[in-house]
Amino acid sequence: MTGRTVQGRVLEALISDEQRALIPEVSGNSINGLGETERRRPSPVYWHPPSQKHPYAALQTWMITKSSREVPVTADMNNTLGGRGSKARAEKAPAPARDTPENWSRRVKEIALSNEADLVGIAQTKKEWLFEGYDTPAPWIVVLGIEMTHEDLAKAPEPESMVEVMRAYNRGTRAARALADWILGQGYDAEPEGGPIAGKLPMIPAAIACGFGELGKHGSIINRRFGSSFRLACVLTDLPLRPDPEDAFGADEFCTNCRLCEQACPPDAIADHKQMVRGETKWYVDFDRCVPYFNETYGCGLCIAICPWSRPGVAPRLARKLTRRSK
Repeated sequence: MTGRTVQGRVLEALISDEQRALIPEVSGNSINGLGETERRRPSPVYWHPPSQKHPYAALQTWMITKSSREVPVTADMNNTLGGRGSKARAEKAPAPARDTPENWSRRVKEIALSNEADLVGIAQTKKEWLFEGYDTPAPWIVVLGIEMTHEDLAKAPEPESMVEVMRAYNRGTRAARALADWILGQGYDAEPEGGPIAGKLPMIPAAIACGFGELGKHGSIINRRFGSSFRLACVLTDLPLRPDPEDAFGADEFCTNCRLCEQACPPDAIADHKQMVRGETKWYVDFDRCVPYFNETYGCGLCIAICPWSRPGVAPRLARKLTRRSK
């Protein structure tokens, strides 16, 4: 009996009949473009507002309802875990202030870091990042990284891990809203986005483009400072900025040889090889295997928690070691 067969049976045993009845016939892998050789924009599949009636809307609602009932502190994110900041945006100044893109970029990072962000990067917005059906006139995206407490994250898939993830999402949303208000005060447009509900684009491609790190086998970014123990938020803006360079330091090669997250994943959703997804060969987590277990276990997070890069103090040492080795 193969390991995959055993894991498949484990997954079946862990999924409730209530959830199984809501799983749509269309594969999430198909929606994501697994196996497609042509490039295209991503399709909404999960974490989008249920009102959009995407195929997994009912399943998503079930997961949120279950988690809110069993972990009540996450039921009202606007009033728990520090809140998410005001939904109302600041008034846009009538005339844009003038400065160089270099100075604006420096000031944006200063403002973000003084308003709860732990990482800040800037990238030019690319249309291919946007979900199908979405658009933005904003030429720039400012990506924010929010560190998570590994002590709580390491308790995955228990509720404490979910609470820490939601706390980070709240911090990210507050940071994005504060930065957006500052930009509006300079006379430029600014649209903040924070998780877990998706906005106009998945933030990982933009985060990689602006230097946050490399995509890991577990489908999350590996950063040279925080490993994978952080969450993302962003601001879309027309404030004149300068992009940051990408940062490759060997995490991709490390993942090729490391199997910790792959072996720890209960539903066997993490492959040992890269796969073709919408015309790009990349690490990809099997949606159809991951999401049902994710839904039953408060967002799981085992793969991020067990990642050696995520352990406190490990990422900087590993990054330095791999950087030296590549020279």
